[in-house]
Amino acid sequence: MNEKHYDLRFLPLFEDDLNEIVDYITYRLRNPAAAERLVDDVETAILERLPCAESFEPFHSARERQYPYYRIQVRNFTVFYVVIGNIMEVRRILYNRRNWKEQL
Repeated sequence: MNEKHYDLRFLPLFEDDLNEIVDYITYRLRNPAAAERLVDDVETAILERLPCAESFEPFHSARERQYPYYRIQVRNFTVFYVVIGNIMEVRRILYNRRNWKEQL
């Protein structure tokens, strides 16, 4: 059985989200080791999902979207991505306790 191969792409918005989270943990919470572990966990979760990006239930959004969103849970955060052809495009990472439904 042939598995579909996906290329990985990150939107600048995802990078901004992640940098903001890392800065908060590093400087506000004064825990750079925890920030580094979170980045490692996010990277691992994304790479583990890459071979099977469409094998999970899409996230049901109130908005009409050209491409459905998928989610990856990493600790207290949710990574959102879409699949466009053979590209897994990572779009956002948001804190679970935030009202992120308005941000998507």
